[in-house]
Amino acid sequence: MKPHFKQIVTIILSVFLLSCSSETDSAPTSTTPPIVTPPIVTPPTTQIPIASMVNYLALGDSYTIGQSVCATCRFPEQLKSSLSAMYSSTISLKIIATTGWTTSNLLAAIDSQKPESNYDLVTLLIGVNNQYQHRDFSVYEKEFPELVSKAIMLAKGDRKNVVVISIPDYAYTPYGKNIAGDQSAKISAEINKYNSFAENYCKNNQVEFVSITEITREGLNSPNLVASDGLHPSEIAYKMFVDKMMPKIKIALQN
Repeated sequence: MKPHFKQIVTIILSVFLLSCSSETDSAPTSTTPPIVTPPIVTPPTTQIPIASMVNYLALGDSYTIGQSVCATCRFPEQLKSSLSAMYSSTISLKIIATTGWTTSNLLAAIDSQKPESNYDLVTLLIGVNNQYQHRDFSVYEKEFPELVSKAIMLAKGDRKNVVVISIPDYAYTPYGKNIAGDQSAKISAEINKYNSFAENYCKNNQVEFVSITEITREGLNSPNLVASDGLHPSEIAYKMFVDKMMPKIKIALQN
């Protein structure tokens, strides 16, 4: 009986030891999770820095000098004020423009005044008097590129600092309607011809072009867009010009 008893005891002990080993192996192991450092996110810059002093030259005709609106209502002055408020920079403005000027008059004025070639921004809006005075279109085809070249030269030779603005459509004003009668469509078609030429030229020569013509074509529906003379844009219209131009102006003024 003794050997038999020893075998039974050995079997019982073996089963017990195997059971303990299994429980030990299946016990969960406690580990400390790794420390993850979140990435540093730099907030986007909301304002593009520009030079502390910005020289701005506005070239044009009555639409630039601001015929029939106050001196601070014309678009170059409104643009200057907007830039001063937006950036901590001093904006110096020079205007070469007079009511009635054609491309020929503006070229002569630039040659006469001889402005320095140190401008950070140059805007050019010209051509309505070529159309109004029935000049041959070939004059504009020749002289508009010359004016763009001069504008680039005056903008320190950098074409990205030049912004050309489309010609407003005076057919959509009380004055334009009175003088044109049922010929308003002819005026608009001719304005389109001038603007198409200017836009294509600018596109082919990497110069920014901003169209504000559609704003002025609301003049009969929205009388507040027309100045007291019934012909030129009002202060409100010029503000809309500036708003439309601003994205291009910001790019031009990037350091």
